[in-house]
Amino acid sequence: MQIIDLKGKKALVTGIADNVGFGWHIAKSLQAAGAEVIISCHPRVSTILERFLTKEKYAESRQLPYGSQDALSAIAVIPCDVTYDTEADIPAEQKEQKGYAGHDVSIQGLINATKEKVGHLDILIHSVAFSPEVDKSHMEVSRAAYLTAMSTSSYSLVALCRAAAPLMEGRQGHVVGLSYLASQRAVPFYGGGMAAAKAALECDARMVAWTMGQQGHTVNIVSPGPYASRAAKSIGDIGVMIDETAARSPLQRAITAQDVANTVLFLCSPLASAITGEVIYVDAGFQAMGT
Repeated sequence: MQIIDLKGKKALVTGIADNVGFGWHIAKSLQAAGAEVIISCHPRVSTILERFLTKEKYAESRQLPYGSQDALSAIAVIPCDVTYDTEADIPAEQKEQKGYAGHDVSIQGLINATKEKVGHLDILIHSVAFSPEVDKSHMEVSRAAYLTAMSTSSYSLVALCRAAAPLMEGRQGHVVGLSYLASQRAVPFYGGGMAAAKAALECDARMVAWTMGQQGHTVNIVSPGPYASRAAKSIGDIGVMIDETAARSPLQRAITAQDVANTVLFLCSPLASAITGEVIYVDAGFQAMGT
């Protein structure tokens, strides 16, 4: 049963790369609540994502939650490399690469394409995270990889909000990003500079919440527990992380992607109109425990 009504709302969900991750489930939940959804992905995975959205073999994964009989059907899939603010920032050699040629895949290009498709925005979801050395410990990561993690995973929230703000003017917009507990506690497996990037992301969200709050918009972070997405497979032994977290959590269970999507949906609704600058943990209570 769906009690949140987002009919008429326009949502942009960034960082989707597959049909099992948080972004995918968030997009489905927003559409199930009535929002029109635009999906953004990295340029190199756009053709892969199109398959998930169209091929019959993936039909079950497209089924919307909350008893809906409909399937995920994005208004558009727009490629974007969030490390570039404008088309002028993209190196000439990069523009020749697969997924980049013939497209403005910068953040401003994404926002321009979104405006062309839907005119305005009510909801912006930041589910982007990347480090080229995520398999290296925090002490081993190179300066270049550390800075890449920061640029891609945290500064991109600032850049996306700045570019999207004109599309939210005159509306109560909602921005939600995704973090992880390593922003606050030492998690040895979470390498590549990603722990620092998530800490920066949470700080950025608070700072942006002040600026965007003056226009009536909310900015919040959801911090899920460990989850076996495709991307998470490169972060240590994700299965062990899930099992140990579940065993030590008050609810004694692992989280699901739908748990996260439900919380994001709430934060994008009028029910959360006075919540901003917050980090909300969706980890079965693990973060509340001393050990």
